[in-house]
Amino acid sequence: MIYCVIPRELEAELYDKMVEYYKDNPNVTVIVDRRGGPDRRSGKDQGGTFKRIIRDRRRAHPGTFPGTDAPDDAA
Repeated sequence: MIYCVIPRELEAELYDKMVEYYKDNPNVTVIVDRRGGPDRRSGKDQGGTFKRIIRDRRRAHPGTFPGTDAPDDAA
């Protein structure tokens, strides 16, 4: 699925044109960006500073690997 995202400011100008342009392509959906609120990418929220905590989410897997030494009678 491919989304053609139209900014809210350009909805009146572009939305109908883009829907008409992509009407024969079932893999494309034209949508209007309706997100609101503060931009969290800036690193600050409305209450002051906001620092994203990045954690290592990898966990050790239980168990062990088999030995890699050749058996004594393999010679």
